[in-house]
Amino acid sequence: MKNNEKPLRGPETKSKATDLVVAPAADAATELKDFFIDCLKDIYWAENALVSALPKMIQNATSAHLASAIKEHLAVTKNQVVRLETIFELIGERAEGKKCEAMAGLLKEGDSILEETAPGPVRDAGIIAASQKIEHYEIATYGTLIAFAKTLGENDAAKLLTQTLAEEKEADMLLSDAAYSAINFDAAENTLEAGFTE
Repeated sequence: MKNNEKPLRGPETKSKATDLVVAPAADAATELKDFFIDCLKDIYWAENALVSALPKMIQNATSAHLASAIKEHLAVTKNQVVRLETIFELIGERAEGKKCEAMAGLLKEGDSILEETAPGPVRDAGIIAASQKIEHYEIATYGTLIAFAKTLGENDAAKLLTQTLAEEKEADMLLSDAAYSAINFDAAENTLEAGFTE
């Protein structure tokens, strides 16, 4: 570049820093407790949506081991919904959900994975992948909620949230075990066999 030349700038780089500042909604949280409650409503919606979605995953799993693991997690998830209702009660709030866009997106992606995979080990591997994305989202959410609860002095709520976090981590481990003990290898074997028969 010559000394008198200016660097080329695309239209996306012309915006000012002030254009990037997001104006808060009229009902935006102004205190941590408000935001904590908002996040609880978000995960309450997410867990209820998961209770509705897990039976589809069970029906589409061909591995008995995977179907059993998801069935067990469905029971755990139902208990987590009840636990969240207890937390709402502890903090003096009514249990209500607020649509969780992240979970809605993850569940939509899970449906896409079912459509994009044939029944068998490859679909089972896809179900595990979708389920682990959900678990990782939940692990991050519950970790954050625990930190908020402790900061706000809501120690009983923090204890209950910690129980749920431990369950989500365990579910993630069980899914990893299922993937590495057989399902991913069966899916890879199917891929290799398909390659040899073409």
